[in-house]
Amino acid sequence: MSRIGRLPVKIPAGVTVSFSSENVLTVKGPKGELSEQIDKAISVKIEGDHVEFSRSSDEKSVKAKHGLYRALCNNMVTGVTKGFEKGLIIKGVGYKAVKQGKKIVFTVGFAHTVEFPEPEGITIDIVNPNEVLVKGADKTAVGQCAANIRSIKKPEPYHGYGIRYKDEHLQMKVGKTGK
Repeated sequence: MSRIGRLPVKIPAGVTVSFSSENVLTVKGPKGELSEQIDKAISVKIEGDHVEFSRSSDEKSVKAKHGLYRALCNNMVTGVTKGFEKGLIIKGVGYKAVKQGKKIVFTVGFAHTVEFPEPEGITIDIVNPNEVLVKGADKTAVGQCAANIRSIKKPEPYHGYGIRYKDEHLQMKVGKTGK
């Protein structure tokens, strides 16, 4: 058995989990509703306050999906109860972010400003002009939105100017040495 796949997913109070005949797992909670299409090789059993996953065979691909769908279900339950967030730091002279309605305007060293629209289901907060916080219920959507913001101006290795994750460590390079 998969070590991750055999663990049951605990359903907290205020969260409902349903599994349809089309193999769609739906999780509803205070922060929203998420759904995931489950492979037919994986069976889902909802019993009381937990969800259990089992697989039909011991093929390598089915074993991998066993742990995958259990982890996805656990992320959905966490997302609709607590939510996920990813922090970004903007470093550079004159670099900043400003929220204007449903879009974020970045000034990151280009001759123009860069406008980033807020995706549906994701909230982007400006903690201060040099710090951005991406929040939402869907873990993959939060991560993808943060990656899209980071790609606007990736950090350069000499001074560290650009947009980076809050917990990201940059390997800095040594600049030119003069005589």
